[in-house]
Amino acid sequence: QVQLVESGGGLVQAGGSLRLSCAASGRTFSINAMGWHRQAPGKERELVARISSYGSTHYADSVKGRFTISRDNAKNTVYLQMNSLKPEDTAVYYCNAGITRYPSWPEDDNWGQGTQVTVSS
Repeated sequence: QVQLVESGGGLVQAGGSLRLSCAASGRTFSINAMGWHRQAPGKERELVARISSYGSTHYADSVKGRFTISRDNAKNTVYLQMNSLKPEDTAVYYCNAGITRYPSWPEDDNWGQGTQVTVSS
């Protein structure tokens, strides 16, 4: 069983910063792309940022220049540094990772439980 455990959410004023972390635990042969999604009340879940196993990144237009995704492969952890936060960034943030548990096994799509980020104006 693979688990993704997020941490680092909280309440921050507009213009502030937060750093989210997501660590994968359990049996993992390889961790492929990792990413962060978010879901605000009444809205669909959307991709925020993604990072490949080689470090190439992709960001939603709404966060470009403010958020930075990174990963530490030795720790099976992905991070999201969020700067210049805005009230519209308020959402539950979910970690996502494509994980292969054993050689020749197909990749599973894994999700964390979510962490709340609230930005006050």
